[in-house]
Amino acid sequence: MPFYEPTTKDMEFVLHDLLKVSELDIPGFNEMDRDFTGAVLEEAGKIARDVLAPLNPVGDHEGCKLENGSVRVPTGFEDAVNVLRDGGWTGFDCDPEYGGQGMPYTLSVAVGEMHSSANMALMMYPGLTHGAYAAIHAHGSDEQKAKYLPNLVSFKWGGTMNLTEPQCGTDLGLIRTKAEPQDDGTYKISGQKIWISAGEHGMAENIIHLVLAKIPGGPEGVKGISLFIVPKFHVNEDGSLGDRNEVSCGGLESKMGIHGNATCVMNYDGATGYLIGEKHKGLRAMFTMMNEARLGVGMQGLAQASVAYQNALAFAKDRIQGRAVTGVKEPEKAADSIIHFPDVRRMLMDQKSFVEGGRAFMLWAATMIDRSRRNDDADAEGLVSLLIPVVKGFLTDKGLDATISAQQVYGGSGFTTEWGAEQFVRDCRIALIYEGTNGIQALDLVGRKLATDNGKHVMAFFDLVKDFIKENGEDERMAEFITPLKAASKDLQAGGMYFMQNMGNPDDALSGAHDFMHLFGHVCLGLMWARMAKASFEALDAGAADTEFYESKLVTGRYYMTRKLPETAFLLKKVQTGGENVMGLSVANF
Repeated sequence: MPFYEPTTKDMEFVLHDLLKVSELDIPGFNEMDRDFTGAVLEEAGKIARDVLAPLNPVGDHEGCKLENGSVRVPTGFEDAVNVLRDGGWTGFDCDPEYGGQGMPYTLSVAVGEMHSSANMALMMYPGLTHGAYAAIHAHGSDEQKAKYLPNLVSFKWGGTMNLTEPQCGTDLGLIRTKAEPQDDGTYKISGQKIWISAGEHGMAENIIHLVLAKIPGGPEGVKGISLFIVPKFHVNEDGSLGDRNEVSCGGLESKMGIHGNATCVMNYDGATGYLIGEKHKGLRAMFTMMNEARLGVGMQGLAQASVAYQNALAFAKDRIQGRAVTGVKEPEKAADSIIHFPDVRRMLMDQKSFVEGGRAFMLWAATMIDRSRRNDDADAEGLVSLLIPVVKGFLTDKGLDATISAQQVYGGSGFTTEWGAEQFVRDCRIALIYEGTNGIQALDLVGRKLATDNGKHVMAFFDLVKDFIKENGEDERMAEFITPLKAASKDLQAGGMYFMQNMGNPDDALSGAHDFMHLFGHVCLGLMWARMAKASFEALDAGAADTEFYESKLVTGRYYMTRKLPETAFLLKKVQTGGENVMGLSVANF
């Protein structure tokens, strides 16, 4: 039976030893001392371990069932959602004006990682609702906010995001869903949307669908897209629910993973919809929360890697098989545990160094989102927008690699459903696909983000790395972290320079976009590990009681710097080969 143990101790290290959140000049952060964050994370961790995690295999095995137009979720899901609802977790970082707790987004991400590790499919129901909340909060009228937000915050009502249609995914300019204007100011929405997560279920009294559609006569392509609120049930003036709207679930997808989440085909047959924001500006409204949404998907990849690592580690400590090559390690047993074998250690260290480095990277990026919002900081917004494709693309690519590596630790047992390792692989797989495939993330990074504001933000990142290297270059203990970081940063700069010099041939630039995204990701994790090393040395110098924790950080960081970070040189070589050999083969010869 798979399990989950809260990662509160490591999160506390990242928040306080590394990021020093309570000292950041961001409104509300001064309240995030160790006692406060510790209490929050401890309670969130208990819910993850005791409520959500036991239902993860249940959701996977039972899946969702469509019966007479209604979706039945797996056993226990509704009770678990009630725990989240009753504890205020569904509105943790939402606006207090609408019933939220107003907590920093950074702390919400830490909570979200634990909950997603425990049960990714279940957490998608309140997660999609939070996305609908964010769009209405940013672009809705005062009347719409008052009407919908309190119930979305409390998860009395659920929410969805409806973008994809059978004939189009990334190219939303091809959508066919229509919005016919009515005399009363509403619109009749007609069309079909597919792959709508949490599109239909009975865990909420109402579901507020946010739907992209085109008003007839508008501009062609993406410039003609508008965004609409389409409730499952009409909402009366007094807030009570009326009749069912003309929106229905036409089917459930049979899919590789996240079986506990209802992935729906949604049919709109003249459903009443309400325009959000301006006509033909729907895509801009939908993408307002894209940084948050894509960081959330990166978090899902990291979360699955984290829980997969925990279970693989437990298996490696328990499974006995043969004797260690350097001599007997556990003479009281018939054989040694496989954790003593170098190849198993290699796999576990790959996972551990990625998970802990990725967690630091993710939470660092989250502080930038908080800074951009709470301080209205354009520089923070620019930097995090640059890094978001890396957060989403790198953390999910490497997150999947980590779940596969964790499965491999089990040997044949990992291929069976009994141990749960294969579910982590299957659930993680979707994170590389939705919210923009990782190929799209790489193209966004290279094709758009590097050049934003004349390269201001990527130069700010380079300066940030250079400053850290300069500040710590004289510390001999830091040399084993600073030297590889410096080399990797030079590889990243060389990759960026290659793109600048070859943008005249888009194939040359874009053929290496995925490799560059990974190069960037390794530098980000290298920076995090160097910073965590510094924080660990400082804690040890100050006489920290838990010396094993900080010394383990240093050992894990050294592993990343020597075994993973050097991959940047190889990735740079791939970037610099250009597009000739990628695009050289004719279509007919494939």
